[in-house]
Amino acid sequence: MSTTVLKLSFIAALFILPLSSVAQEFQGQAYYFKKSKLELGSWGARMSEAQKKQIQMRLKNRLEKTYVLNFNKEESYFDEEDKLDAMSGATDSWGKNFSPGESYKNIRDKQLIQSQEFYGKLFLVKDDLPAIKWKIGKETKKIGEYLCIKAMATIPSDQLTWYDFSWGQLRNSEQNEDQDGETDEPQIALTVVEAWYTPQIPVAHGPGEFWGLPGLILEVSADDTVMLCSKIIMNPKNKLKIEAPDKGKEISKEAYKNTITMKMKEMRDNRGRRRSR
Repeated sequence: MSTTVLKLSFIAALFILPLSSVAQEFQGQAYYFKKSKLELGSWGARMSEAQKKQIQMRLKNRLEKTYVLNFNKEESYFDEEDKLDAMSGATDSWGKNFSPGESYKNIRDKQLIQSQEFYGKLFLVKDDLPAIKWKIGKETKKIGEYLCIKAMATIPSDQLTWYDFSWGQLRNSEQNEDQDGETDEPQIALTVVEAWYTPQIPVAHGPGEFWGLPGLILEVSADDTVMLCSKIIMNPKNKLKIEAPDKGKEISKEAYKNTITMKMKEMRDNRGRRRSR
């Protein structure tokens, strides 16, 4: 994905406080704007431009989000800012079931703790932080007042979207089952990730699932989504609260993914039985 996407619109409004010095122990707060492209596939080919625009407006709260990352040397807390749907004034209840919740990362212990709500039930996902094999390049650019270095990685797609659900993936997995009920070895989908990090803020944190570079990640592009930092506040006057969520049924990433997949299959099958009556 080209890094020029959104760049002009963001840089004009970018406001990042310069970092004059880094204390041995410090805190910071980074704001990120996330924007995703709407992919309608073959279905969209049958739609008019007016229809596409209407759908994009209705899904605006899913395609554009703002997040905050609180961090210190070892820990970070990442969560979405509350945002109402511009069309209806209501939160997106369907999308909320498959969106990332409050996320805590401890890079010293290589631990992820994330709160996820699925149809009213709260889960506490605890798992290891996945190792990301970054390839650091020589290309640089400025984001606000910070000099950033480009890094690339190829990451299994499921590792980035374990909290999400796709009917397409479910159909593909069911089609791979042979007549004996055995499942063919699935092909692992991969996502190419481009990140820009700044050594001026020497922490290994980043937005979402991304971490592990020798500096704070200020921009990251994966598939049709871009996250770009719009503001950084270093050592705020009021101490930041960086704590892991602690409510919900404890579960691993894999178990959580299996849980929501089984629930969605159950909902689909129940609808099918009702229609056949």
